[in-house]
Amino acid sequence: MIAASQIRTLRRKWKALAPTLDERSRRIWAASEARAIGHGGVSAVAQATGLARRTVYRGLEDLKRPIKKGRIRRSGGGRKAKSVQNPALLGDLKALVGPATRGDPMRQLLWTSLSLRKLSKELEDKGHEVCHRVVGKCLRKLGYSLQANEKTREGNRHMDRNAQFEYINKKADTFIRDGQPVISVDTKKKELVGNFKNAGREWRPKDKPEEVNVHDFIDPKLKRAVPYGIYDINDNTGWVSVGTDHDTAAFAVNSIRRWWKAMGKKRYPKPKGLMVTADGGGSNGHRVRLWKIELQKLANELGFPITVCHLPPGTSKWNKIEHRLFSFITINWRGKPLRSYRTIVQLIAGTTTTEGLIVRAELDEKKYPKGIKIADTQLAEVNIFRHPFHGEWNYTIAPNSE
Repeated sequence: MIAASQIRTLRRKWKALAPTLDERSRRIWAASEARAIGHGGVSAVAQATGLARRTVYRGLEDLKRPIKKGRIRRSGGGRKAKSVQNPALLGDLKALVGPATRGDPMRQLLWTSLSLRKLSKELEDKGHEVCHRVVGKCLRKLGYSLQANEKTREGNRHMDRNAQFEYINKKADTFIRDGQPVISVDTKKKELVGNFKNAGREWRPKDKPEEVNVHDFIDPKLKRAVPYGIYDINDNTGWVSVGTDHDTAAFAVNSIRRWWKAMGKKRYPKPKGLMVTADGGGSNGHRVRLWKIELQKLANELGFPITVCHLPPGTSKWNKIEHRLFSFITINWRGKPLRSYRTIVQLIAGTTTTEGLIVRAELDEKKYPKGIKIADTQLAEVNIFRHPFHGEWNYTIAPNSE
């Protein structure tokens, strides 16, 4: 028979400890007290604490089989997820988002334009009792993330879009396995040079923001910086030529030339070829004749072929350089007025990431006139081999024989 005084003592201890204990700790404490009392201990602890006898017995089982450190329940314990309780839930949800799904060919990421509450209502109509929070968890489990509606329009989609990405990936893998350079190139957004507002914020003394001009209207007389970047995909290094003139194919190829002399040839001492991935338009567009003429000059100088693979139309945002280099440059100079070319070069060169990104930048003050016409006879001299698959996007320019 357990004395009343012992019950009162247990009750006082329970009131003092219970608020600080989690589910498992309460069970363990109750079981420890019951085991210390011996015969009749489970009933006494249950009476003093208000816990169910079954809970105390579970605590005794826990004492026999310790749970891994850091866990409260044993593996598999607790309430089962809705997707486990209702195996048809994930299938019905995927069927709902499938028609509105759009894929990113560069990574295994999907997104949907349907809201969680709308999906929840649709699932309820199909007989599933789920709230919008559960729908969100299920979508993440399926590999989806919710994006804003205005981001779903990507324009016309080429029928060989995904096939071109697969072709680029295979080519790049071949070059990288062979120890050859693969670079992603593009022109970053042109920037006004002067005391103008730059988006973003940085830490400064309170109520002492950087003072910049009120207006930054477009003025042809204002100086502009033209950053052309080269990102070495396998080496995680970047080069940016900051031009002061026009963004032309000659400027683009000269930026690649400068990257090779400053960084590329040290990293790849025995080159057999160079692979360039670029957008389909702009100064390095696949229709730009001057781009091919300048690449021919570069191939002749380097003494090895240059393979170019252009991204399909409407997919420039998937260019590696955009999210591996340019995005971090933008973060690095946020909130800082780009008052001079020197400031721009130093901010670009100071860009780093936790993944070890190294960036070099130099000013290119050479003049690059626009509107240079390339005759058919000049283009015919380019030693170009067009690949069987979309030769307008994929081609190799080899050095001209002497």
